[in-house]
Amino acid sequence: MKIVEVTPENAINETFFCIKDTKRQGFKDKLKWFKRSYKEGLKIKILKNDEDKMIGFIEYVPALKAWRPINADNYMFIHCTYIYAKKERNKGYGSILIEDAEKEAKAKEMDGLCVMTSTGGWLANKTLFGKNGFEQIEIKDRFELLSKTWNSNAKKPKFYNWTNQQKKYKGWHLLYADQCPWNEKSVAAILNVAMDYNVDLKVSKINTVNEAKMAPSGFGVFNLLRDGKLLDDHYLSATRFRAILKKELNIAK
Repeated sequence: MKIVEVTPENAINETFFCIKDTKRQGFKDKLKWFKRSYKEGLKIKILKNDEDKMIGFIEYVPALKAWRPINADNYMFIHCTYIYAKKERNKGYGSILIEDAEKEAKAKEMDGLCVMTSTGGWLANKTLFGKNGFEQIEIKDRFELLSKTWNSNAKKPKFYNWTNQQKKYKGWHLLYADQCPWNEKSVAAILNVAMDYNVDLKVSKINTVNEAKMAPSGFGVFNLLRDGKLLDDHYLSATRFRAILKKELNIAK
């Protein structure tokens, strides 16, 4: 096994693992986002076998620059990690990637690692991290905040209160960031459905770390709201959004 670091120079060849088609707009948007975030310490690492086949990946960043609503002064934050094929899971490959993030955090003299987990979509569940010494320190909505520290005096990470941010959004709003390369496809699909139903959907792109930390949902980089109520917090298909619209507008199925 080997770990390959994605850089602005090799990203076209290595891809981002979670999106491999470099011609997709989502890849192009992620690449622009990655180039900016790379300068702030963001790392994307891909685990490959001896045949150069991609097995899994991890994306992590100093928590001060994390695109999630978390407050963690001197930690490394894991945005995403994933082992693609089910047959490759439970073989310790996820632990190899987490160990890489831990090594990087210690090299930067950080106090520990932290991560958000969930049983819902687009985040790993907490089982893998529990096996690697992480402890759950907070729960909010469908999300858990876990951390692992080697400094007993370190201040614990905590969530920002994203619920407080929701009330400022009147009408229909969709806020998203290019941290997830699949958001762009989802936004296009949702906009088309909104037009079909004559819904005035205001779409805004989250362009900075601070905007992501102050986002109105736990996932941070995808937020669908109506009149101060969060309707969903991760990538949606047109079918899923159509179902949400029918429920919200009391349209018969």
